Amino acid sequence: MTPLNPTNITDLSARFSGVVLRPDQSGYDEVRRVHNGMIDRRPALIAGCVGNADIVDAVNFARTHGLELAVRGGGHNVAGRAVCEGGLMLDLSLMKGIHVDPVCRTARAQGGVTWREFNRETQAHSLATTGGVISTTGIAGLTLGGGLGWLMAKYGLAMDNLLSAEVVTASGDILRASKEENADLFWGLQGGGGNFGAVSWLEYRLHPVGTVTSGLLAHPFDCARDVLKFFREVTSGLPDDLTIFGGLLHAPDGAQIAVIILCHCGPLAEAEAALQPIKKFGTPILDSVGPTSYEETNRMLDAGFPRGALNYWKSNFMVELSDQAIDTLISQFAACPSPMSGLLVEHIHGATTRVGVSETAFPHRQEGYNFLVVSEWLDPADNAQNIAWARESYDAMRPSFSAGRYVNYLGDDDGEDAVAAAYGPNYQRLRALKSKYDPTNLFHLNQNIRPI
Repeated sequence: MTPLNPTNITDLSARFSGVVLRPDQSGYDEVRRVHNGMIDRRPALIAGCVGNADIVDAVNFARTHGLELAVRGGGHNVAGRAVCEGGLMLDLSLMKGIHVDPVCRTARAQGGVTWREFNRETQAHSLATTGGVISTTGIAGLTLGGGLGWLMAKYGLAMDNLLSAEVVTASGDILRASKEENADLFWGLQGGGGNFGAVSWLEYRLHPVGTVTSGLLAHPFDCARDVLKFFREVTSGLPDDLTIFGGLLHAPDGAQIAVIILCHCGPLAEAEAALQPIKKFGTPILDSVGPTSYEETNRMLDAGFPRGALNYWKSNFMVELSDQAIDTLISQFAACPSPMSGLLVEHIHGATTRVGVSETAFPHRQEGYNFLVVSEWLDPADNAQNIAWARESYDAMRPSFSAGRYVNYLGDDDGEDAVAAAYGPNYQRLRALKSKYDPTNLFHLNQNIRPI
């Protein structure tokens, strides 16, 4: 690495429209902190970009000076790859532009936008696209890795609604990618993560989404087996309008509970009829399901994921939720050391499964479930036991796993085998694409696809 001297930094700052921060400057510590409080890295330089020209200069600067390059959008990824140690952090969090075209039902948004900000603008026109389930998540990272969300059964994953993107590549070129222009790059952006460049703008297809019916049903933990079996039964034949997650969580008072979380995006009368059997099941201790806005639905789990909490996640796809898997979920959750942690089972069906395996870089198009261990706590002294519980829970569930993994949930300790599992039959094609657009692997602080 070429030593950075004040003149190099001064020259970059003089051209920059955004903000160039050194470790001794005000604001540096705030920007380098990402959502996961376990991540505590110190870049040599933070380039807070406001447009493509800034991104080009930052990428060229990192390449010229041999600096590791990290790209931060929303900064929500649990693995913390948005920030590097001693390199250059390319920060897009200042890039908040959003333009909604209600006639064409499209929206263009910059790479620093979060789903909360995006939904606020699109919902002003009663429009939406599939976003995450936590509103503080950045649109770019979630979309580029796939994009599970409450609208996915009706409208597909977030990336299935991506119409085009502007990308600054490792060579400093600004490319537009769509099905008509740089189509190979566009294919790679649909699930390939941040491997091919820094994405400055994303254009989405929007859908008419007004009032939806959503919320959470909580049951006592001693009913968990019945609740999870009922969840399995219900998910065997869902309409596209309805997305349901099941799981084992903690109530605000720390009590262990079994939950069904759902969103029905169809007409209210159809939602009421479809949800009646779910609402009548058992004797829930909480039923928050009812009509609300999609904007509010995307925020309903936010309180459980505060910024700065310590996080360690593990995840894998499952074709079915067997009795053995249910028993394992219950026994593992009974030993959960933190009242902030949980085990979630995200059901996938509908439009998401009606896309060919090779049509996008994201290959997981089979109806089934995604299992997720969310280990979350506040005291660093508790790191070891909470990480151990997550790993033990994941290992205990292995007999129920299918081959695939969701790239957005891969952790910092998941290696190349996990990335290969995330891309399955598309992995070699992605490696060839990486060789074309980033042959030296400048963009490697991600769920990395190595060039051939």
